[in-house]
Amino acid sequence: MKTFVSALMVLMLAAASQSARADEVAERGRYLSVAADCVACHTSPKQGKPYAGGYAIASPLGEIWASNITPSKSHGIGLYSEDDFAKAVREGVRKDGAHLYPAMPYTSYAKLTDEDIHALYTYFMKDVAPVDEEAHATELPFPFSIRQSMAVWNLLFLDKETFKPDAGKSAQWNRGAYLVEGLAHCSSCHSPRGLMMQEVGGKAFAGGSLGDWYAPNITSHPVSGVGGWSDAELAQYLKTGRVAGKAQAGGGMAEAVSNSLSKLQDEDIAAIVAYLRTVPAVADPDATRAAFAWGDAAAAPGEQPVRGTGAALASGGVLYSGLCASCHGSRGEGSRDGYYPSLVHNTTVGMTRPQNLIATIIGGVDRDVQGEHALMPHFSKGSFVQDLSDADIAAVATYVRTQFGPGDQVTEAQVALTRAGGEKPLLAKIARLWLPMLIVAVLALVGVVLLARRAWKKRKDRRAAA
Repeated sequence: MKTFVSALMVLMLAAASQSARADEVAERGRYLSVAADCVACHTSPKQGKPYAGGYAIASPLGEIWASNITPSKSHGIGLYSEDDFAKAVREGVRKDGAHLYPAMPYTSYAKLTDEDIHALYTYFMKDVAPVDEEAHATELPFPFSIRQSMAVWNLLFLDKETFKPDAGKSAQWNRGAYLVEGLAHCSSCHSPRGLMMQEVGGKAFAGGSLGDWYAPNITSHPVSGVGGWSDAELAQYLKTGRVAGKAQAGGGMAEAVSNSLSKLQDEDIAAIVAYLRTVPAVADPDATRAAFAWGDAAAAPGEQPVRGTGAALASGGVLYSGLCASCHGSRGEGSRDGYYPSLVHNTTVGMTRPQNLIATIIGGVDRDVQGEHALMPHFSKGSFVQDLSDADIAAVATYVRTQFGPGDQVTEAQVALTRAGGEKPLLAKIARLWLPMLIVAVLALVGVVLLARRAWKKRKDRRAAA
């Protein structure tokens, strides 16, 4: 009897120990999912159920809808084995064999270790609540609707090698490299794209277009990148989304800070900063000074002197006075407590391209970090303040850039382009021509056939006459 009781206790202790280990692995997977920012895309903002999908990712080729990645067996990944899960995360291939689009950053996740894949799988299967709801299907225009074409893209551009630590670097640097290059997938946004929408080699982290927003250069270059930021400033920006005298996060970066970066351990933030310090500098030939270095509140003329100047600048000054100055100050100095940011020494204002300034005016800012909510109203359709036209936004943006930034004029065409989702890549422009090109090709083929038949008929008639 004693032997039986002892054996039973051993089994119970072993089961408890195994359960505790599973809980520990799942918790680690939860943290990894935060670092990978899975929730940002796979949860519909405001009212969506966690990881149930239904969020439209605006890509240059069309809207890509995030899928349901809850353990639902009918609409999610509940029937995925760990190998199925790994293949989807690292290679962009679903259990049914269909290919994912690289809006899902599997080219970065390919670097994840087996241990981390296991932890993520454990978390999603064990701790995420299943949602038996179908997410909106992605319907890109032809030819991008042919998912199988991604198999060729993967052969050309997917590096399947997992992360290998550099023995010549510190543990902190290696951790930062793993986060930046893998989990946090920073290059997915901050690197330029080539003809086939692949990341351009040799220009990693040199900045990339995200449609209406632009992800800036985060290389170590002191003027074009973040080389002019201190370690403390970079860490503060990643944790809070704002640094006085440098920048405030908006758009996709605000989402990344809110959902992911602000929740990382301080040690991981420090590791990211340490790695970014070593990213090879890439210069922007148009940048004559750091984006945050423009402007002087003391030298700004304020509102009154603007009246009576050039029409565009004057109208922009009037709009600024009525819609912006109450928060940002008549001289762009911002509020004393820093809640309303200064427009002087502001990266968004001072960038070589006005894209992010325009996008901020059109879309506003809604950033919630650890209970601190930063809100700037948008000035487009449905605004509770005022719906500004392209001409209005161009005027006020020109005023802001002139008074507090590099001084160039913002055009209505630039505003219209940003409002429409930004410059389309060459691949998308070429794809639009597929139908006209097909029609021309068919007509040409028909013409060749008709000419051949006519020539054959003439030869036949000559033979008959002979």
